[in-house]
Amino acid sequence: MLSDHQQETVQNAILEHKTEQFHQSGLLPILHAIQDRLGFIPADATPIIARALNLSRAEVHGVITFYHHFRQEQPAQTIVQVCRAEACQSMDAEALWKHACQRASNDDGNSAITLEPVYCLGLCSTAPAISVNERPYARVNAARFDQLLKRHQDTQTSSASSAEPAKENTK
Repeated sequence: MLSDHQQETVQNAILEHKTEQFHQSGLLPILHAIQDRLGFIPADATPIIARALNLSRAEVHGVITFYHHFRQEQPAQTIVQVCRAEACQSMDAEALWKHACQRASNDDGNSAITLEPVYCLGLCSTAPAISVNERPYARVNAARFDQLLKRHQDTQTSSASSAEPAKENTK
């Protein structure tokens, strides 16, 4: 069952991207909008989207599962994508992938990392490449991977613990 926030997000995405003439053409923009706002596409959103666009649930589910970009489960706070394309593979991305998998599984079981393979981050000339929370990094080895991951997690921890609102400059 969708939370009120999720329900509202799905309905707003449909209203923003559904066209009167071509209902089905709004499917991808709707899915992107939902994922951008929630971080994933909840399974219970599928029938709502299908009904609004006059599609079957299978058609909507087929699109969600066809594109690797779409997530069906809530991701962790830190999303790490490791490029698995040929240019990165030629620069030892396989070792980086194995290290990332080991690091993600040794993460105290608190699901702080969502690890995803991607097939090109557009940094082929500076391989191997990763993306951490949509920020790309090039020439990454195991040691640099650990540094980048720690930096991102430290940043998230410090921003989550700073509950005091920013003070306005009164000059």
